[in-house]
Amino acid sequence: MASFRINELQLTIAVLLTVCVVASACSSQETVSPPTTQTTAAHTQTEDTTTPPTTQTTAAHTQTEDTTTPPTTQTTSAHTQTDLQAGSYLGNYSISDVVFGTQTTVTVSGNTRTIVTNALPNHETGLFPNSGNPNTISAQSNRYEYPTNPAYRGAAAEVHVPGVAVNGVKFEPGTAETVTCVTGETYRVEGLQDTFNLGMDFNNAHVQPTGAYHYHGLSDLLAEVHDHSGGELVHVGFAADGYLIYISTTDTYKPGYRLTASLRTGSDCRVSLGGRQGSNVVVGGTTPDGTYTSDWEYISGHGELDECNGTFIEDQYIYVITNEFPYISRCLNGEFSEARPSGPNSQRPPRANSELALGQPNLALAATQLGVTEEQLRVALGPPPPDIEAAASLLGISPGALRAALDGSR
Repeated sequence: MASFRINELQLTIAVLLTVCVVASACSSQETVSPPTTQTTAAHTQTEDTTTPPTTQTTAAHTQTEDTTTPPTTQTTSAHTQTDLQAGSYLGNYSISDVVFGTQTTVTVSGNTRTIVTNALPNHETGLFPNSGNPNTISAQSNRYEYPTNPAYRGAAAEVHVPGVAVNGVKFEPGTAETVTCVTGETYRVEGLQDTFNLGMDFNNAHVQPTGAYHYHGLSDLLAEVHDHSGGELVHVGFAADGYLIYISTTDTYKPGYRLTASLRTGSDCRVSLGGRQGSNVVVGGTTPDGTYTSDWEYISGHGELDECNGTFIEDQYIYVITNEFPYISRCLNGEFSEARPSGPNSQRPPRANSELALGQPNLALAATQLGVTEEQLRVALGPPPPDIEAAASLLGISPGALRAALDGSR
């Protein structure tokens, strides 16, 4: 009887030990097996540690939300089409500003965008006239027609008015001011430089003799007024070839230009500012500093932008206005016709095609720059083709000055 009880006690202990072992195994199995949500998570903890700060600030989202809806910055490249928010300016629109007097209407029909404008900016400007600019801003009567389906050629073509801002004010980065040397050199004065006072305001803009206000460089107010998306790139204009013009709010895109290392040449040089012959200027042997357009040279790959200050974002080509030269495009890579905008106050004659030679000079404008009458200039030039050397001799100016004035008036 005692032996039976001993055997029964041993059996009971064995059963209890077996239960404990099984229970321990089950418990151990549960602790090493991760939950389903952890094994199926799209992003591991390591991935989370490399996530950009923007994903860390979205604390309201759960880990499950993060795995099913990744932020845009994780799924796209550094610059994407999400940056290219064009606001409400791709279709028909009107700007009528009672404060600044802006009246601009844009209509899109077929492959043509038509811009009809009085070219008054819809933001604050500097005071005009001023010490460097004797002109007063006045309403224009301009009409531009640009394509809506641009055709990229990839062959840069020079342009004087590369486009128009969404408010109707034109972009015109070049100037008519020159420095001309008796030895034959002619230097085009840059609009944005510190040597000659051209009366630029805080928008990097000033006024032509016709009263046309125009941009020579980046205007923060233009970007601010038309920033409807809060993105990196703000759509601010239309190029003559149909591509869109943007301003980068982060100054991300850098031009491919740099100052040339070659010293300037020329002697007995004189500056012509706004039709007024100025004093002699020392040019020969001086170091390029950005005063003249020829101080700059384009180096492929030097910046993010091409020769025309353009770039591709994914498959979309755009132009970017920058804080550095060339500021605004001086050439275009698409097909375009640089035509004079209709209206009584326009300055340049039409050019049938961007690949053709420049159009006929505006003799009235050239004469004003040279300080002679239009009739004197017309007589000196005679019938086409003109003899520049003989005409310059009759007018008492250098051939280089005459060529610069004629070219600048086209």
